Amino acid sequence: MEPIWLSIKLAIITTILLLFIGIPIAYWLSRKQNIIKLVIEGLITMPLVLPPSVLGFYLLLAFSPKNAFGIWLHRNFDLQLVFSFKGLVIASIIYSLPFMISPIKAAFAHLPQSISQASYLMGKSKIQTFFYVLLPNIKPSILTAAVLTFAHTLGEFGVVLMIGGNIPGETRVASVAIYDAVETMDYNSANSYALILFAITFIIVIGVFVVNRNAVKSPFE
Repeated sequence: MEPIWLSIKLAIITTILLLFIGIPIAYWLSRKQNIIKLVIEGLITMPLVLPPSVLGFYLLLAFSPKNAFGIWLHRNFDLQLVFSFKGLVIASIIYSLPFMISPIKAAFAHLPQSISQASYLMGKSKIQTFFYVLLPNIKPSILTAAVLTFAHTLGEFGVVLMIGGNIPGETRVASVAIYDAVETMDYNSANSYALILFAITFIIVIGVFVVNRNAVKSPFE
């Protein structure tokens, strides 16, 4: 069960961190567009279309202790991101960023401007409006984004293999364990890992459907 727990741990940490990172970015991107925002949104969306091995390769080069950025991290923060769990977290945040930002950005963009304006007229600040008016109105989208991020991170393979390798107890997540089992023709183990991941993801997705359905249900039903 060690690879399963490691995958769940990685998915939970990535999802929590991306909630704090992704919501402000999504709100900023949902406001008036300009060329800078267009370029940044394009970069954020790239993991959706790039092969995971491509992103993993460039992250591996960037994090390598032989390159300038890797040397800087090691000297200033004593961080080695290649073949470490911390590296998996950073890579997962970058790879799963569009799954967190896209649904939340769309939700912010579809909120009527009158909601914010009414809050300002009642004397609320921009921060108060953001936390107490806007965020409560997009809770279903935030939940959907969190689940998509969690499920996507749980099933990552290419990026985590490139950055983390296959170190038992440190970077050997369930998707890598499945690959190893298939390579050695241990289909029973591969099936066990795959069924557990399938069950976890299916239960979470169904739970989100139920919660979102209840959230939008009419009070007269």
